[in-house]
Amino acid sequence: MGASFRHAGQVLALAGCDRLTIGPNFLAEMQGKEGDVPQKLDAKAAMAESIDEVVIDEQKFRWMMNEDAMATEKLAEGIRGFAKDIVLLEGIIKEKLK
Repeated sequence: MGASFRHAGQVLALAGCDRLTIGPNFLAEMQGKEGDVPQKLDAKAAMAESIDEVVIDEQKFRWMMNEDAMATEKLAEGIRGFAKDIVLLEGIIKEKLK
């Protein structure tokens, strides 16, 4: 999840991704650096990989989701954060519309 980048190295590790949400602080940090950024992700190379298909029904998905603390706890934390920010943004907009 792009919004969870902690340092510019994580952004650079996704070089080749079609779209990323990158914070202004990381853009500013990377803008000051010199040198090439090698492409890390390549759709054609990924298509050529032999990867076993993973078949997941709803029951298996829910089990796997509940077994992954990062998926459950961080997802819930993120949703709470977005909800809090929506309330904050609504207050800012109301003030500006006065």
